[in-house]
Amino acid sequence: MRIFVKFISYYKPYKHIFLLDLFCAFVASVVVLAYPVMIRNITTDALSRAPSEAIAMIIRIAALFVFLVAIEYVCNYFISYVGHLGGAKMEFDMRNDLFNHYQKLSFSYYDNARTGQLMSRITNDLFDVTELAHHGPEDVLISVVKIIGSFIILSGTNLILTLMIFAILPFMVLFSVYYNKKMHKAFRRNRERIAEINAQIEDSLSGIRAVKSFANEDLEVHKFIEGNRRFVDSKRDSYQNMAKHHSGITAFTSFINLFVVVAGALFIIRGQIVVTDLLTYLLYVNTLIEPVRRLMNFTEQFQNGATGFIRFNEIMDTEPDIQDTAEACDVSGVSGKIEFVDVDFKYSAETVTVLEDLSFTADPGDYIALVGSSGVGKTTLCSLIPRFYETTGGKIKLDGVDIKKIKIKSLRENIGIVQQDVYLFAGTVAENIRYGKRGATDDEIVEAAKNANAHEFIMNLPDGYDSYIGQRGVKLSGGQKQRLSIARVFLKNPPVLIFDEATSSLDNESEKIVQDSFEKLAVNRTTIVIAHRLSTIKNARRILVLTEDGISEEGSHAELIEMNGVYAGLYNMQFA
Repeated sequence: MRIFVKFISYYKPYKHIFLLDLFCAFVASVVVLAYPVMIRNITTDALSRAPSEAIAMIIRIAALFVFLVAIEYVCNYFISYVGHLGGAKMEFDMRNDLFNHYQKLSFSYYDNARTGQLMSRITNDLFDVTELAHHGPEDVLISVVKIIGSFIILSGTNLILTLMIFAILPFMVLFSVYYNKKMHKAFRRNRERIAEINAQIEDSLSGIRAVKSFANEDLEVHKFIEGNRRFVDSKRDSYQNMAKHHSGITAFTSFINLFVVVAGALFIIRGQIVVTDLLTYLLYVNTLIEPVRRLMNFTEQFQNGATGFIRFNEIMDTEPDIQDTAEACDVSGVSGKIEFVDVDFKYSAETVTVLEDLSFTADPGDYIALVGSSGVGKTTLCSLIPRFYETTGGKIKLDGVDIKKIKIKSLRENIGIVQQDVYLFAGTVAENIRYGKRGATDDEIVEAAKNANAHEFIMNLPDGYDSYIGQRGVKLSGGQKQRLSIARVFLKNPPVLIFDEATSSLDNESEKIVQDSFEKLAVNRTTIVIAHRLSTIKNARRILVLTEDGISEEGSHAELIEMNGVYAGLYNMQFA
């Protein structure tokens, strides 16, 4: 019931279109019911009159027929165009809601989700949902009107024969319900399989350079063929049940027609109906079977749409594990003091603790470097500050305020992050820099690029700041991508800066340029650097050495070398 109410809520903005659509469906159905009556009037009444009267009557009926056809045309046009457009608008709303919800979900959700499957839910699933939203109520109304109308008209001709025909319909319904249950399972499996294919395609195409570098194109093709074969297998089951369903309904239709002919002939012999009544029955049988077929198709459509909407709700019902608390507020004039107070963290209840009882303070303007072996939690520690993940114990404070009492958007607006894995969007250089500050002027973008030592290489691109850089900035070198990401943060101008140093994969010249850009960016900002190359942090005011036991050493480069402890060992190993 909750899901049904949620589904109905999407009709609310378009209720006028929806009601007009149902009205047009009702009128079109009544018009169709009138056609056999008009034909019966011609065959029984007009043909029994004098030629001149018969012709006049036929002309009047023909004129009425044309008028009704015009009404039917207008109604069907509205249903097919405006009604479909209303369904598309509902799809628009659902897709917006789902994408908006995707933006709210935290990193922990995406750590376990596959992009292709999420894409499938926002595209394929919603298409069938809106087909149901538009055609479902309309098909039910048309079917009900035609079935009731046919029953009333046929009962007026011969009640016994009518009841005999309608006695067959429940068997058709039971037959349809049986096979629709089977189709529902098959359709859900189809959805899951096509989502798997989408995920596999996204994974393979995103890693196309790795595929080609290892010459594993044939492996990817084999994996895709296997996934595609599983999809075909699930389709085979659904098509088999669909074939049995459709074939059975067709057989029922033929049986009803045969029954009407045989039973009608017997009634004619007994003088209970005339031949023209039998003709009317045959016309109305087709009028009756069509809405029954429509209802049967609706059940199939319902299974498709309901499956899609259930999958849609599975995402919408997923609560973001990181949300603003009731007392959360915006912050302004941030100076940049960061405090970790007995912080604990683990990714899930089943995993081991990554950080335990971690405490340190970064004063405004501090330049702090984090070093340590791989896997001790350096990147995790930095991800906790903007609340990409939630602490499982302790507190993190910004300017003395628990970050859980600061609105997430406000918190992140005051933090600039230069990530190790730079992500640039498909678009121009200017568009990617402007991502740091929406609405920034061209002059501001150029100034940010100059501060990041990126202006010169940008101007050497074919179209300068309007140059298209490809998916993930594939047309740029590693150093160029890093400088664009730094320019983006320059434009944002945050008081707190986190730098997951990504110079270890760059050549010496690019590393020097990126390092200079970063040093310029770090001036007068509270800066936390995850250091991979220890040579890049010699000038850091404080260096924190992180181990599995927490912060084991702290001090300047010279002080830590003199201690001859963990840091000295790492430094000597790197420069041996």
